[in-house]
Amino acid sequence: MKKYSPTTPSRRHMTVVPYKELLSGQKPSRKLMVKLPSHAGRNNSGRITTRHQGGGNKKIYRLVDFKQREFNVPATIKSLEYDPYRSAFIALIVYANGKKSYILASSKMKKGDSIITAQKAPLKEGNRMMLKNIPVGYMVHNIELQPNKGGQLAKSAGTYIEILAHDEKFTTLKMPSGETRKVSWDCYASVGQISNLDYSLMTLGKAGRSRWLGIRPTVRGSVMNPVDHPYGGGEGRQKRGTRKPKTAWGKVTGGRKTRNKKKWSNNLIVKRRAKK
Repeated sequence: MKKYSPTTPSRRHMTVVPYKELLSGQKPSRKLMVKLPSHAGRNNSGRITTRHQGGGNKKIYRLVDFKQREFNVPATIKSLEYDPYRSAFIALIVYANGKKSYILASSKMKKGDSIITAQKAPLKEGNRMMLKNIPVGYMVHNIELQPNKGGQLAKSAGTYIEILAHDEKFTTLKMPSGETRKVSWDCYASVGQISNLDYSLMTLGKAGRSRWLGIRPTVRGSVMNPVDHPYGGGEGRQKRGTRKPKTAWGKVTGGRKTRNKKKWSNNLIVKRRAKK
């Protein structure tokens, strides 16, 4: 992590991730970028449906390939890049047939490395293959939940999933949350841990830096008026005042189960994550 001299109160605790290994002097591939409209947490009628969103620096979305369906075609990593829409770094790869695409970069990936997607590929960082062909104990990322659907698991900075077992056409995985679940062993996964391991250690340092990221201020319910929140009102610092914790709209939260009892993947969960 990079720290700064305490020239101002906000600089004193501010830390950033160094980008030495990322591309310098080069621009991202324009054909793999698209401008997404900013909705600031509002729906089609303009009402706020997700609070605390809005503003932020302008950014362009990188079209990341989570499927990587160029089978048995070797690819070379041209550059490692920063992606403003995600916590992990991305890698620009060029296939032997000339096609370019962005993929999620793993922690040990370097410029000039060669990777490949195949049913059974060498156990090398960044290679993508079927789960049944990856030995027990390996770390994987960008894992499919259903064959041919594209990666859905372990895609944020520093995350990985450990392979515990292979049995009866299913692979048992240990999730970052501690949950143990089964996934069809015909699903594809990439070998290695996601890049930008120090992301969780980053300290914003000041409110303005949070606004640059498109995050608006979050007001505590206990300092609101009674009309605005179940926790509001009272003289001075008051207790919650309600027996059960509630959202701003009076819905009970904390301790109430929200998972659908009829969800298709319930029977694939071997062990639920531990309660805090």
